[in-house]
Amino acid sequence: MAELLGPLPSGIVDCRAGAIVVAAGQSRRMDGVDKLFLPLLGIPLLAHTLAAFEAAPSIQSVVLVLSPANLEQGKTLVQGQGFTKVHQVCLGGERRQDSVQRGLEHLAPHPWVVIHDGARPCVDSRLIERGLKEATRWGSAVAAVPVKDTVKVVGGQGMVTETPDRQKLWVVQTPQIFPREVLQRAYRQTGIDATDDATLVERLSHPVHIFFGSYANIKVTAREDVLIAEALLRRREGLAS
Repeated sequence: MAELLGPLPSGIVDCRAGAIVVAAGQSRRMDGVDKLFLPLLGIPLLAHTLAAFEAAPSIQSVVLVLSPANLEQGKTLVQGQGFTKVHQVCLGGERRQDSVQRGLEHLAPHPWVVIHDGARPCVDSRLIERGLKEATRWGSAVAAVPVKDTVKVVGGQGMVTETPDRQKLWVVQTPQIFPREVLQRAYRQTGIDATDDATLVERLSHPVHIFFGSYANIKVTAREDVLIAEALLRRREGLAS
C-alpha cells in the first residue's frame, strides 16, 4: 500500500493528539432508547468509549459532541466518571459531519485529531495509540477490517449487477486520524454529504491510509449489538484479570 500514499506531510512528527468523540445521533434503530447510556457491565456504553481515550497516553484532550436530548446527561457522566481529559462537551449538528465540525471548533490546537464514534465502546487505548503511530508514518490513519463475506452490488428488482473482489474491500471503522490542518481544510468544503471523515479528506486528494482495526470494534446501532458488545467487553475484562 505504501506506493499509493506518498510521503508524510512535512513538519508532522508530533504524536500528541486531541480527540473528538461523536455521540450526537438519534438512536433511531434502538426504538427510542438512547444507546449511549445503556449499561454494559454496569457502566454506561459511552463511559467505556471515553475510558479508552482517558487511558491513551498520546491523547491530550477530548471534546465530546452530544445531541440536545443527552447533553446534560453526558456532562453528568463525564463529571461522575472523573474523565479529566474531556475538556469540552458541546452540541452536535444535524448531520454527523456537522457534529464533527463543531467538535473541531472546540478542540485545542493539537497536531493530530482523532475522531471516534461514541457508539463504539470496545475500542481500547492500544488501538488508538497504534492508529496514531500509523498516522505519523503515512499522514493519516483510518481503522478498518477486511470484508469476510462475499459482497454483491444489487440493482433494480433485486438483480445482482456486480460481485466486487472482496480482497480489495474493507469495512471502515473509527478511530480516524488526520493532521489538524488537513481536517480543517476538509471541513471547509461545501456541498458534500459524507458518512465518515475519510471521505472528505479523500476529496482533497490527501493520502488516506487504512490500518487494521479490530473485528471487536463494533458500532452499536441495534439492540442485538448491545448483547454482542457486552460479551466482547466481558471477554476482554476476563483476559485482563
